[in-house]
Amino acid sequence: MYLGLDIGTSGVKAVLVDAQQVIVGQATAPLAVSRPQVLWSEQDPDDWWRAVEAAVSQLKARNPKDLSAVDGIGLSGQMHGATLLDDTGKPLRPAILWNDGRAMAACAEIERREPASRQITGNLAMPGFTAPKLVWVAENEPEIFSRTAKVLLPKDYVRYHLTGDFVSEMSDAAGTLWLDVEKRDWSDAMLRASGLTRAQMPRLVEGSESSGQLRRSLAAQWGMGPHVRVAGGAGDNAAGAVGVGTVVPGRAFISLGTSGVYFVANAAYSPNPAGAVHAFCHCLPNLWHQMSVILSAASCLTWVSHLTGAASEAALLDEIEAAGGGLSTPQFLPYLSGERTPHNDPQAKGVFFGLTHDHGRAALGRAVLEGVAFAFADGQQVLLDAGANIDSVSVIGGGARSLVWGKILASVLERELVYHKDADVGPAYGAARLARLAVTGEAPADICSQPDVAHVVAPDPGLQQQYHAKLIEYRQLYRALRPLFAASDRTH
Repeated sequence: MYLGLDIGTSGVKAVLVDAQQVIVGQATAPLAVSRPQVLWSEQDPDDWWRAVEAAVSQLKARNPKDLSAVDGIGLSGQMHGATLLDDTGKPLRPAILWNDGRAMAACAEIERREPASRQITGNLAMPGFTAPKLVWVAENEPEIFSRTAKVLLPKDYVRYHLTGDFVSEMSDAAGTLWLDVEKRDWSDAMLRASGLTRAQMPRLVEGSESSGQLRRSLAAQWGMGPHVRVAGGAGDNAAGAVGVGTVVPGRAFISLGTSGVYFVANAAYSPNPAGAVHAFCHCLPNLWHQMSVILSAASCLTWVSHLTGAASEAALLDEIEAAGGGLSTPQFLPYLSGERTPHNDPQAKGVFFGLTHDHGRAALGRAVLEGVAFAFADGQQVLLDAGANIDSVSVIGGGARSLVWGKILASVLERELVYHKDADVGPAYGAARLARLAVTGEAPADICSQPDVAHVVAPDPGLQQQYHAKLIEYRQLYRALRPLFAASDRTH
C-alpha cells in the first residue's frame, strides 16, 4: 500500500493506493491563503503540517487496515514557495507563495548579477519563482535573511516533518531559479546571485528515489510499520504528469487547479525563456518537460461563484450549462493574481469587458470559463512556438469534473481532450506512484501508465468559429490595458 500526499494551495489531499493501483481511500484538509498587502500571497508553513496530520487522521479513522499496510509515502506540492528556516529548523516568517508578485524588481536584479541566468536555468526570472523572493527578503527583511539556515519548498518542509531530513528533488528544485536544469544540480552561480550557498540548500534526489524513512514515532502514531520509505516526490505538476501517464515525449496534460498548467513531456532539455515557457526537470530520471502556467484557473470559478452568490461552483456550472451559449458573453481576463505565461506581468488584473443589462450570473460564469480557456490558448501557442510536439492532451485537477468547461476548452484549443478516471486527484495519485517506485525499484514505464479513460471531449465546430474571433479580441484587450494595469499599481 502507498500513500500520496499533495500539499496544495487550497488544501492537502491524501490518497491510499493499493498494489493494483486502485485508490482505496482518500481525504482532504483545507488551507487558507493570507494576502496582507497588494501582490502578496503567504501561508504559515506549519499549517501544511497540521493539514497533513488532519488528512492522515481521517484515513486512520476510515481505512485503518490500509493505512497500516503502507510501505511508502510520496509527496507532491505547490511549487516555488519560499520557506525560510533558522538553524533549529523553525520557520522564520510565513512562506511566500508561487502566486506572490512582490519580487518583480528582484528578478531584474538577479539577471543583472548573473547575466547567464537564462542559459543556466532555462527560464526567465519571474516573481513567482523562489530565488527573487530571497533577494526581496534580503533587501526588505535583512535580519530574517541573515538568520536563514535552510530554504525549503512547501512539500519539502512537510518531508522535514516526516523524516527529519532536508531533501528536495529535481522537478520542484527546477522552479527555484537555483538549479542548472540541464545538469540536474544546484548552480553555484545562481545561488551567489541570491546571496546564498549550497549549505542552505537541501540535498537533491530524483523523484522516484527514496529520500529517507518515516520517523518511527510518527509511524507508530499513524499505525504504520517501522520501515516506511519517503520518496523524493515531485512538484505538483510533475506529480500530476506521473499520475496521468504523461511520461512519454509528446504527451501533454492541462491542469485545472487553483492555477492552470499546460504540461508537455520532453526527452531532452528544451528551453524557451523568451516566451515565458518553463523548461523544468521531470521527476523521473532523464526526462524534462515544458510548461506554460496561468496563475488563476479554477480559482476564478471559485471567485465568481462567491461574487454572484451562487449556491456552489457545481450549481453555477449547472446554471451555465442550462443557459447555453446563445447570448454573447462578455470578455473576462482571468488575471486575478497577475499572470505568468506568456505575459510575466504580476500587475495584470482581472477584467470583465462588454457588460450589458442582459448579462446575469450564468453569463458572467461562462465568461470566466471562456477567459481561462483563452489564457490556456496563449500558453499552448508559446509551447508550440518553443517546438513542443503535442500528440495527446489529458485534463486533470478539480476543474476536470466540469464537462461544459471541457467543451469550451476543446473548442478554444481546437483539440480533443481526454478525461481519465480519478482525474481530480492526479498529483496525489502520482505521488503514490512515486512512493511505489522508491520502494520496489520497478521501471517507471511499467507503473506510470495512463489511467482508464472516462470520456473524450471533442471541439464543437460552431464554437470553434465563434472562439477564433473572440480570442483575437481577448488578446487585443490585454495589450490595450497593460499600461493601465501598471499605472493602477502606482496609484494605489
